[in-house]
Amino acid sequence: MEKEWDIVEVLRHSRHDWLNRLQLIKGNLDLNRIDRAKAYINEIVIEAQHESKLSNFHLPGFASLLLKSNWENHLFQLEYEVLNDLEAVKINDDILSNWTKSFFICLDQAIEAFQENHLSITIQPQSNGVRFFFDFSGIIIKKELIEQFLISSEIEVKVKEFSVSELGLEIFMPVV
Repeated sequence: MEKEWDIVEVLRHSRHDWLNRLQLIKGNLDLNRIDRAKAYINEIVIEAQHESKLSNFHLPGFASLLLKSNWENHLFQLEYEVLNDLEAVKINDDILSNWTKSFFICLDQAIEAFQENHLSITIQPQSNGVRFFFDFSGIIIKKELIEQFLISSEIEVKVKEFSVSELGLEIFMPVV
């Protein structure tokens, strides 16, 4: 069952993340590691820029799914990147969000827990739709679950890479 997030929970998680980031910066400054503190600040700025682009993309379901993903109990760490600032095109948010939720569930069931599992999603807006690249690195222990998911997918998925340690998928969502 999917967790319902209320505004207080969202703010609590966000505040916790920001306090952790500030503590890392403060710790590096206290240790006189100015370059490391600056580098970490730059990482935070880039992440915030991608978060802003994602939030402005007019895909509320998909954006919400990505923004809260690392607060949920997934067996992977998620990062995402929006490649450019093209005017947002209208694609089907419900289909994309439902597919992505199902993919996250499948991935959680197919990978080994407590490993360095990372999922990176690259979002590339184009004039006729949006291209999404899902790149996983980690330990896949149940390839057959992912294969079955991809066969039954309601979205056309191009498999770019698929091994016990990597999965690369490409999806194109056309303008509606």
